[in-house]
Amino acid sequence: MTRTLPELRSLIDGVDRELLTLLNRRAGLAHEVGEIKRAEGSAVFRPEREAQVIAGLQAANPGPLKNTSLAPIWREIMSACRALEAAQRVAFLGPAGTFSEQAALQFFGSSIERVPCVSIDEVFRSAASGTAEFGVVPVENSTEGVVSRSLDLFLQSPLHITGETSLLVRHNLLRQTNSRDDIEAVLAHPQALAQCQGWLNTHLPDVERRAVSSNAEGARLAATNPAWAAIASERAASEFGLFVAAHAIQDDAFNRTRFAVVCLPSVLGPPQASGRDCVSLIVSVPNRPGAVHDLLVPLKTHGVSMTRFESRPARSGQQWEYYFYIDLEGHPSQPPVAAALAELRGLCAFFKVLGTYPLGE
Repeated sequence: MTRTLPELRSLIDGVDRELLTLLNRRAGLAHEVGEIKRAEGSAVFRPEREAQVIAGLQAANPGPLKNTSLAPIWREIMSACRALEAAQRVAFLGPAGTFSEQAALQFFGSSIERVPCVSIDEVFRSAASGTAEFGVVPVENSTEGVVSRSLDLFLQSPLHITGETSLLVRHNLLRQTNSRDDIEAVLAHPQALAQCQGWLNTHLPDVERRAVSSNAEGARLAATNPAWAAIASERAASEFGLFVAAHAIQDDAFNRTRFAVVCLPSVLGPPQASGRDCVSLIVSVPNRPGAVHDLLVPLKTHGVSMTRFESRPARSGQQWEYYFYIDLEGHPSQPPVAAALAELRGLCAFFKVLGTYPLGE
């Protein structure tokens, strides 16, 4: 017998009340865990534990909910439960409406205390000084490559990476009117301008391109001048009351940005192995023939995969000296990774582990 719409809605209302009861039961248990952690002096937030919870649920999922839907649902549940102890302060490149804010919400859930910052430098300072417990910074874009400022700041910062998240970035042209006519300037972060240069060359070839500190700052400014447009997210359009004059103008339809979650080791130490982990390093080697090749030998010897290798000039005053940023698959608790790291350390003039953390989704 086919059920009627009112009958189905009544059943859904009943299930919702059951879910509410179970969610509050879970929150009560999480609160007990928080009390034990407080007594022990251990961290409330454990990213590897949350990654394992989500992976376990996805493995046990009978459907019809898709596994990709489970992660954001459970991140919100865990975020709300953590907030019963204390809302975590998370710094990001502001103002409200940036992709960095979206990345912070994607990683931590919405039950956080948001700390918008005017620059990536300020995000690092906020997390290092204790103004925020965590910071979220962009490190790599699939179109434009590494975010150089973030990599440079990692070199001297006391912060380490404790997590990562990847965001599908869709850029939109925002302005006060729903039109592309009579635009005098397009405002955006330099990375966004670069990621949309093909579209801008075709549709607004003679319009000034003006770099600002963030896309959301560009949206805020565009809201003050009808002759200006911004490149930013739909979230920023809603935040500043702007029209989306053109949707998805990025040159790469699958444009993604990878963000690192950073904090002081005293806030959260290196996570335990989750089963899908990454180790990030900065190294430099003596300026001699074959030195860079020698870096790869321990990895091959111990069967450790390298997923990223980037170089940045050293600011030492010496020409042709570089720092290398390396990502390795695995966790230092695994013997092959530990052995490879030990050998690498012996080869390097400079060696710094930026962090060990679960791979993002």
